[in-house]
Order: sequence, then structure tokens, then C-alpha cells
Amino acid sequence: MSLIDEPVPGPGGPGILRRISLWWGSYPLTQVAVITAVVALFWLLGHNTAETMARIGITPGFDFLSRPASFEIGEAPIAFKAGDPYARAILAGLLNTIKAAALGCVLATILGVVLGVAGLSGNLLLAGLVRWYVEIVRNTPLLLQLFFWISLAKSFPSPRQALSAFGSFFLTNRGVFVPGLGFHNVSVPTLWLLGGLAAAYLIFVLRAWRGGGLSARRLGLATALLLGAVALAFPLTGAGAAWEIPALAGFNIRGGYNLTPEFAALLTGLVVKFSAAIAEIVRAGIQSVDRGQWEASRALGLHNGQIMRLVVLPQALRVITPLTTSSYLDLTKDSSLAVAIGYPDLVSIINTTANTTGQSLEALTLLIGIYLAINLSVSAAMNLYNKRVSLKGARI
Repeated sequence: MSLIDEPVPGPGGPGILRRISLWWGSYPLTQVAVITAVVALFWLLGHNTAETMARIGITPGFDFLSRPASFEIGEAPIAFKAGDPYARAILAGLLNTIKAAALGCVLATILGVVLGVAGLSGNLLLAGLVRWYVEIVRNTPLLLQLFFWISLAKSFPSPRQALSAFGSFFLTNRGVFVPGLGFHNVSVPTLWLLGGLAAAYLIFVLRAWRGGGLSARRLGLATALLLGAVALAFPLTGAGAAWEIPALAGFNIRGGYNLTPEFAALLTGLVVKFSAAIAEIVRAGIQSVDRGQWEASRALGLHNGQIMRLVVLPQALRVITPLTTSSYLDLTKDSSLAVAIGYPDLVSIINTTANTTGQSLEALTLLIGIYLAINLSVSAAMNLYNKRVSLKGARI
């Protein structure tokens, strides 16, 4: 008889009731009472809400999304006019929020890294100015800063007396005018072709990145190929693009890209506020790298720029990335303060939708779900990057 078939001496494992008891934990009756109370509270709130909506003649549900909206949107990345469905209005608000948050994250990161490195320079005047900038900005409410920037944007002169820089940048009370690409005759096939090229580029970059083969040379070559394909896509589909420089024409400025006063104030406020936070994160990350790394690098003959780029920053990224992720999430959420200065972001559009339809509960549910999806997407993307940076640091 094999030893494997013999019964194992000693007491057996816990039975099914004991396992349920261990999973449930201590004080089972108290937990049952708490869960029952929470369920009863939600049922009561839901019942009262349904009764109130029925009393004022509102049918619960999301059917209102297909109804025509009775308001205009001052600034929308997609064409919108009164009479279009509420769903399209909410999409326009969502795109406005994504535009402000994405540009804010990119510009705040660039400015924050520059300020963080400048704050550690040996120049006492420069380091002192950075310290004052960080302290003033971080200790001032963002809403107050937005009021300051919108007041400043509204105080600029009219287009005929606009403040100009290099003859290409204009500050006016109608917004900020900067050079930009102007597109003509863009059709649906053009958009499909551009979308396919962008998807192919992203798939190539992600696969090369995950495989560890994304060098600067391959990335540059792929980007050059993408730009070349985009340049060919326009004439093939009958579309056109031209670089436009804004210029005064009559009583207004024509050409280029116009940042409305509300968007310019929101973007400036977000960039200034969160660049200060990122500057502190960068400073802390650089200082977390051991001084011996600097001394060893100097012993190898590297100058300060090479030490920072090749030795210090790759290691500091392991500290910088998780904290910067929190700043990105805060920036995205704080972009909702745009409603205070009149920028038609997601919160503003959904507020208007709730007021005009009476579907406040559904509108609030949509708002929570959309912000949750945006922030979880940002967090997932940054976690992927953090994993990559952590592995790179470990190899060093």
C-alpha cells in the first residue's frame, strides 16, 4: 500500500461553517445589522427620489440625452447649435475638459521640471525666485488665481491696440492669438485615414516600448514616417492644411489659433498652480538620489548636464512619477472650476442640462461616471509608465 493513500494523522481542516465564520469575521450580528441599515437607507433615499420625480412630472432615465438642447455653447471643439441633442452638448463639454486637462498636464510638467531643476541651481537669485514662486502659488487657492487670470485676460486692449510679440502673438480682450495650422476641406475619409495612421503609430510605439526596443532613433524614424504619411493623406483626400500667422484685418485679428479669454485664463491658472507642485516633486526626486552618484559621475568626466540627464533624472523618476500622477489627477478634477469663469467645460454643460431638463440625478450620475473614467484612465496610463521607469531604475 502506498504511503500517499494513508490518512494524514491529526485534526482535519475547518468545516464549511467555520470557513464562513472566519470569512465573515467577528460580531456577525452587528455586521448584519449595519448592512441592513445601509440597504434600508439607500432604499428610503431611492424611494423618496422616485416619488419626488413622479410628483413634479419627471420620468427617471436617460431618454433626455436624445432630446434637442435649447442652449448654445460659446466654445466647442465640435460643431454644435441649439436644437442638437443633449448628448452632443455633453460630448462638447467633455472634449473641452479633456483639452484643458491634457494641455494643462503637458505644460505644467514642462514648466515644473524647469522650475524644479532651476530651484537646485547654484545661482542664489534664481533659486530664491523659484522658492518665492512656489510658495506664493501653492499657498493661494486655485479659484482665486482663476479670477485673477480672467480679470487680466479681460483687461487686455482691443484687437486694434493689441499687445504683440514678434508680429505673430497677440494679446487682446478677445483672446490670445498664436500661429497655428489651418485646415480646409477636411472630410470624413480624411478623419478616418488620420485616425488609422495615429492608431498604427501608437500601436508601434507601445509594442516597441513594452518590448524594450524603443530607442530614440526608432521613435524619431517612426515619427518622421507618420508626419510624411499625414502630409500625403491631405492631398489624397482633397483636404488642405497651411501654417497661418495671425494678423490684424479690419477690427479683428484673423488667422492662426485663438485661445478665448476663458480658456486662456483656465489653462494659465492650471499650469501655474500645478507647475509649482510638480517643481517641488522634481526637487524632492532629484535630492533623493544619493550624492555619491554625482561624485562617481564627475569622476567619470561627465559634466552637470550629462549627470542630470543620464544618471540623476532616470533614478529620480522612480520618486517623481507616482507623485506626479497625483498632480495630474488633481489637475483634471480642478479643471471643473472652469465653471466659475464661464468656460463651457463638462460641469458647466451638465449643470445647464440638469437645470433645463430637471434630470438632476441622472446628470449627476453621468458627471461622476465620466470623471471617474477619465481619472482611472490617467491613473492606469501613469501606472504603466511608472512600472516601466521602476524596472529601468532597477537595472541601473
